Amino acid sequence: MAPSLCLIKRIPRLMSGAAFLSLVAFSNLSVVAPVSASSGRDDLSDADLAKVEAILKGPTSFDKSEPFEALSAGKATGSAEPAAKAYSQANKPLSREDRQWFQLGFSIFKKLWVSSPASTKASDGLGPLFNARSCLRCHPANGRGHPPEPGEIDARTFLIRLSVPASTEEEKASLASKVANAIPHPVYGGQLQDRALPGLPPEARVDVRYETVPVELADGEVVELRKPTFQLRDFGYGDPGDEMMMSPRVATAMIGLGLIDAIHPSDLQANADPDDNDGDGISGKINWVKDKRSGEIMPGRFGWKATEPNVYQQSSHASVGDLGLSVPILPSHFGDCTDAQEICKRFPHGGQENLGGLEIPQVPMDMMVFYTANIAVPERRDVDDPQVLMGKEVFHEAGCASCHKPKYVTRRDAALKQHQFQLIWPYSDFLLHDMGPDLADNRPIGDASGSEWRTAPLWGIGLAQNVAPDATFLHDGRARTLLEAVLWHGGEAQSARDHVVGLQKTQRDALLAFLNSL
Repeated sequence: MAPSLCLIKRIPRLMSGAAFLSLVAFSNLSVVAPVSASSGRDDLSDADLAKVEAILKGPTSFDKSEPFEALSAGKATGSAEPAAKAYSQANKPLSREDRQWFQLGFSIFKKLWVSSPASTKASDGLGPLFNARSCLRCHPANGRGHPPEPGEIDARTFLIRLSVPASTEEEKASLASKVANAIPHPVYGGQLQDRALPGLPPEARVDVRYETVPVELADGEVVELRKPTFQLRDFGYGDPGDEMMMSPRVATAMIGLGLIDAIHPSDLQANADPDDNDGDGISGKINWVKDKRSGEIMPGRFGWKATEPNVYQQSSHASVGDLGLSVPILPSHFGDCTDAQEICKRFPHGGQENLGGLEIPQVPMDMMVFYTANIAVPERRDVDDPQVLMGKEVFHEAGCASCHKPKYVTRRDAALKQHQFQLIWPYSDFLLHDMGPDLADNRPIGDASGSEWRTAPLWGIGLAQNVAPDATFLHDGRARTLLEAVLWHGGEAQSARDHVVGLQKTQRDALLAFLNSL
């Protein structure tokens, strides 16, 4: 989770190296949420619970917007203007001191890391294998990524996850105990790095080809979908063998992460119905994962397959896998390098003993996590526009809201004050759902099968291509438009997808107007 507010208030903005090291040793404070479903909302009084139950009721009519619907993130909602910077604002309730902390975190998020040794000792340690030189390169303007175009080499906003089936009893035990959620490839690790420091070969290059898949809608309009095939070439460390499983992923938007972290676990569990006991064809389930700091098994909330329990762990894994930097919970200086890549581990690293021996010590890590936890969600637009309201009704009639659950009230005891007891509208249940064979990567991870994906939150999605003009949708970026994304839905979402196919243009345009208003 993000650092506690009380900790942040007490951290001096400038300190000596010795003081910094002392703070690093004792600043790993966190609030770990209980995960017992039977406890329910144990953070709320009876009066609060009554308020929450009332405000979370679904819409009873579609002739006007619901109370506070325009404020996607409650009091933390940011402005949608200018649209190109809609994902680059801080949560509104931040104090002046917290805004300084936010800016310090942003300076780390955008930092261009260099190889070691270097004169810029606070910025060296990149790689040796990596995908990008900064977090901002993967998440342009804090927005979504896109896959490389056919023949394009640059894949900085896109990556390939790797794993192999568990083959030993030890590997099977590590999966069962949640110590690991996938078994990394013995040579290429858990993620393909397509960039490397001079003198070291990158692991491989990614090629993509597309097949056109036409879909005819009820009114005769034809939408041409593109079905991708991803292939790896130019392997730098030998043939990977036949057992390697791969999953393409585009970078996700960075907005609202701290508020997602502040949703009570019992609310996530209340949405789950893994055996479809209510018979509605929707069987969402939690991906239970281990928090590396507390050791607790918790609901996954972040990542395309809900593999990360909180913002802190998500940020830590990205720093290691994407940039090759050591962090407090993953102190290896060599990122995703494996023992089989012996040359990789002979490169110098950027850890400094006077700062704890890490390339991103605890306090800079807390700064960056605070930044990523406090990027504002832009406000809704046109919530009372008749076309948008019609589209909202279509959204509910089609069954989209069964998985894209509109709203929550965050914890009273959330770690950060600005995230406490806020009505938020992320449009996700944050559960795993079977999306059918067309979207399957056939690579299980944790409790997620090869065809199961976390419901992606929809808030801010209407501004995605204003923020990052090349942004695409779905896990591998195959969808160039929101309509294409809807038409790729299958599995548990097949009936909702078919409902959309059967719409007339007026209703379909209204649905898209609603999505673009989010």
